[in-house]
Amino acid sequence: MSGKTSRRLLIERIFDPPGLKRRQASSLRWGTPYTTHPCFLYFCPVYKQSLTKEQALQKLKHYCAYQERCHSEVKEKLFDLGVRMKDHDEIIASLIEENYLNEERFAIAFAGGKYRVKQWGRVKIRYELKQKQVSDYCIRKALKQIDEDQYLQLLQDLAKEKYDTLKKDQYIIRRKKTADYLLRRGFETDLVNEALKKLVSKTD
Repeated sequence: MSGKTSRRLLIERIFDPPGLKRRQASSLRWGTPYTTHPCFLYFCPVYKQSLTKEQALQKLKHYCAYQERCHSEVKEKLFDLGVRMKDHDEIIASLIEENYLNEERFAIAFAGGKYRVKQWGRVKIRYELKQKQVSDYCIRKALKQIDEDQYLQLLQDLAKEKYDTLKKDQYIIRRKKTADYLLRRGFETDLVNEALKKLVSKTD
């Protein structure tokens, strides 16, 4: 048995995942880069080339300059770029020192954007910031930037808008669907109940 034939047989025995026909392994052309063959694409991960600390820092500066970022997003980006773990803390410290990375600024921008554009309530905003591992201090600072009167007016407007679309439903169902809608948007339970009381009293 020739050397090439024996190597093909070895591949046939090893690389036979579900759904991969055996003939794919035997059709391998020697000298072709292994990562282009379906057998090896299935089994062999392609590793990214590691960046130097300076290269990674420049990429992260552009990343943070594009829009506000939190620490967890930057850490995830460092992993995506294949930066060595031992360099992570130093790069993050440099970004903070040069004011590219500021978690309080991120939290304020995030909360303001979700409130104004997506019309989220504070409960949902707080939850999403927690998911991003933002500190309680920064979350409190961010939520304080939301004007209370405008917040309550938004809640009242959303309640009326939803309530008016449910005219065919019975009162109890109509009220419950409106409440559920507002709670899903992240508004506080007590404020939702108060808004519905005002709304119902005006429509009676």
